[in-house]
This record gives sequence, C-alpha cells and structure tokens, in this order.
Amino acid sequence: MSETSTTTEVASQYAAQVAGDLERNAKEQERIGADIATLQEKLTALQHDHNVLVNIQQALASTVPAPATESTTVPSPRKKTAVEPTGGRRSQADKTTASRGRTAKEPVAKKARAAKAPAKAKAAKSDAPTLVELVRLHLAAQSEPRSAAEVSAGLNQAHPERAVQTTVVRNTLEGLVAKQRAQRTKQGSSVYYTATGGPEPVAASEAAAQAEKSK
Repeated sequence: MSETSTTTEVASQYAAQVAGDLERNAKEQERIGADIATLQEKLTALQHDHNVLVNIQQALASTVPAPATESTTVPSPRKKTAVEPTGGRRSQADKTTASRGRTAKEPVAKKARAAKAPAKAKAAKSDAPTLVELVRLHLAAQSEPRSAAEVSAGLNQAHPERAVQTTVVRNTLEGLVAKQRAQRTKQGSSVYYTATGGPEPVAASEAAAQAEKSK
C-alpha cells in the first residue's frame, strides 16, 4: 500500500508541474503573437510612409527651376580715331589696336554661341510632360484597374525614349493615391490602381497634347 501511495503522489506532482508549464507556454505564445502583430503594423506603416516620401521627393525635384545661364558681356567695339594720319594711311599703332580688338571679340562670340545651345536644350526638355503627368494620363485612359507593371509596360510602349522602370512607376502611383488622384485596390496579393474622377490639370493636358504633336 505504501508504494502505491508514493507512486500516486509523484504522478500527481508531475501532472501539476506539466499543467503549469503548459499554461505558461500558452501565455508566452500569446504575448509573442501580440508583439509580432504590433511590429507588422508598424512595418506596414513605415513602408507606406517611405513610398509617400519618395514620391514627394520626385515631385519636388521636378518642380525645381533650372539655374539661369550666366550672360556673357560682350565688350563694345573701339571707336575709330577721328583724325587720320597724314597721307590717308593708318599708322602701325592703329593696325595693331584693331587686330587686338578682333582677337578679343572672337573668344567672346564663341562663348556666347556655346551658352545658347544648353539653353535651347533645356527649353525643349521643359516642354515634355513629367512622369507623374504621364502616369496620371495613362491611368485615366484605362477602363479597368491596372497594376504598376501594366502601367510601366504601357508607358514604355508609348514613350520608348523614357525607359520607365516599374519601381519608379509604383512609387509614382502611390504618390497619386496619397494626393487622392488615384485609388488603390488589392486582389489577393496583387495591387491595382484606378484614376479618380477629378478634372485633369490644364498643364498636364497641354503637355500631353504637345507630346502627341511631337511624335
């Protein structure tokens, strides 16, 4: 009888210890699961803020005006001497002065012509629509939601000279969503974008018309 009683007592102690361990394990799992859910929410918020900040940075970079080209001051030509030397011939000193004047004017004229070329190139580039305008116009022309990859493919087909990357297009679309100029929907693990029904900016419409005329 004593051995049976001792065995039962030991079994009861082990059962109580195991029950306590199970309870502590379940509470620890619940605590860690809650921490993981909180961290996942923070990570999602940080990723969204990152995308918005990247788009704002691109928008600010596109609106910074180009630095003004420094104008080159061309010296005024030397005045001719009113009194000519005897015999109607110019003296050797006058010939030397005129030669130096022509030599000084040639580099200045070359610099002025070289300065005009970048200014014309910048003016032609400023007429082209920005990536934000192209993405917005392309999305507004679609009858169904489009993913970032589909929008990137459409822009590369319409504007092969831009070489648009899908990552840049996705950041631009997230910027439009942040400005409430586009809507984002999820279908499973895929994200699709749709243009909102707001009026198109006048500047974007004119830029798109100019781009169509230049084709």
